[in-house]
Amino acid sequence: MRVGSFVLAAQFPGQGEGEALHRAVRSAEVAEEAGLDTVWLAEHHFVPYGTCPSAVTLAALLLGRTRRLRVGTAVSVLPTVHPVALGEQAALLHIASGGRFSLGLGRGGPWVDLEVFGAGLGAYEKGFPESLDLLMRWLREPSVGADGERYRFREVPVVPRPSESLTETEGPEVVLACTSPASVRLAAERGLPMLLGMHIGDEEKAEMVALWRRHARASGRTPGEIHRAAHVSAGVCQIADRRTDAAETLLKAMPGWLRQGLQAHVTVDGRPRQMRDPLAYTELLCGLHPVGTPRLCADRLAATSERTGISRFALLVEGSGDLAATEENVRRLGAEVLPQLARP
Repeated sequence: MRVGSFVLAAQFPGQGEGEALHRAVRSAEVAEEAGLDTVWLAEHHFVPYGTCPSAVTLAALLLGRTRRLRVGTAVSVLPTVHPVALGEQAALLHIASGGRFSLGLGRGGPWVDLEVFGAGLGAYEKGFPESLDLLMRWLREPSVGADGERYRFREVPVVPRPSESLTETEGPEVVLACTSPASVRLAAERGLPMLLGMHIGDEEKAEMVALWRRHARASGRTPGEIHRAAHVSAGVCQIADRRTDAAETLLKAMPGWLRQGLQAHVTVDGRPRQMRDPLAYTELLCGLHPVGTPRLCADRLAATSERTGISRFALLVEGSGDLAATEENVRRLGAEVLPQLARP
């Protein structure tokens, strides 16, 4: 079992953006000290829900500040960037870090980002497979050209080639965020592991893993490929000596952040959207994920792994909104929870 943190650089009420980003960087540094496996970095635009607009840029900083930790994006929003530009950045980080970079990809939402970056709604609604396939070719082939609906260009050499890294892996790991049967099928057909969100529980995650395996077999993926697929489960982790104290910490801080963060999202085409109730959502997260004593947290992670077959976790550790409390939470995760888990 491999346990990592999920960093949103969340801006809580009364905080500045610099404070949120400082907490994000510091929590990642502490994650390495505490023995966590990976730090996963979220990406958002124009909203205080998350103040990091470029997960791949923050990943570069953290790869330079750490020596052992794997750093991944969760996720880089593909419709708003050129696949080749992102592929070049991913290859660079893979080579320069000695293979410690993971590229998490997602479709994002129908947000105003699509207007600002000139991508248009079509890039979100129907263009994601083309972008994904172009990016994957860039990471695997020596030269690439395109003649698709959105991207057309003459064949050019891939520089730097990910396979030039002096590591056992030819290129960066690629993980695909999945929230629907269509995205599960897309990931399975391409043999990509999934990143599953923290808003769903073990039963739904187990169903999505089973669906991925069915589509992967139907697409001709080998039993070995299917068995080795290392899916990632996102969740929330808050540790205290009593479960009530851990839940209280999150219930005091997270609803305010969720309220101002989720309300700030603006759709590109004015379509109506229904926002989750922040308090009810926080209560749901406390019930689904490792929130409580170290023993409870270890048991919850082990149970999720057993029920779903998922062995990797990306845990939101900054739910208190406080830097010192976040650092303590990460240290306790490393010192008091990880030793209780079966790890490779």
